[in-house]
Amino acid sequence: MTLDDLPQGVAPAEPVVPRVDRAPPSVHKVTRAEELRLQLADEIVRGALAPGAPLDETDIARRFNVSRTPVREALRQLVASGLVEARPHRGAVVAQPSIERLTSMFEAMAELEALCAGLAAERMSAGERHGLEAIHEELRVLSYTGNPDRFHEVNERFHNAIYAGSQNGYIAEITLATRVRVQPFRRAQFRNLGRLAKSHAEHDRVVVAIMRGDKQGAAAAMRAHIELVRGEYEIYAVSV
Repeated sequence: MTLDDLPQGVAPAEPVVPRVDRAPPSVHKVTRAEELRLQLADEIVRGALAPGAPLDETDIARRFNVSRTPVREALRQLVASGLVEARPHRGAVVAQPSIERLTSMFEAMAELEALCAGLAAERMSAGERHGLEAIHEELRVLSYTGNPDRFHEVNERFHNAIYAGSQNGYIAEITLATRVRVQPFRRAQFRNLGRLAKSHAEHDRVVVAIMRGDKQGAAAAMRAHIELVRGEYEIYAVSV
């Protein structure tokens, strides 16, 4: 069953989906530190920056033609994600979680996201459900464009909408904190051939269950989605 099989109605204008990790869309814009974080994370995940490689603030600032302030913030965020280690008196170096550590991170991510999806199926307001459907449709269109960076950006909005829909701020907070640590690896898997369409199909099962108010179905669909994300990252990691 897909969304097309559900009863159709006239949807109101898409509401602003509450975010749990950044300012409202009307005032948010991607900072230079965020751009640097994403660029460096990509280089680390695909092996262009090897484990143990030093990350000198001055060198990075010169390379990207920026001041050291956004570089320092980007490195701080990468340390929080576990991709970079901050060593006293030695500066930052590239880290690489062990397979066991990465597996544990994805396992926790799957359970937390499943919890959020199940609660969202019970608690999402009508406006929040319409907002989720609108984001899901945006991802459907993007799945044909072959732009993994843009798909990743909207994919974050999709998952944030579900966290917010759980109506439990504490669970949303710890789920987001875990996602920040796993995010570079989740983002990398979008570069696999055909992954965008597969991701959208997995999302579809989550959305259908939420729209039905099926708590167990939504949780199971989300858990399966994150487990597939882990498998796709492993495929990506072997290919680079």
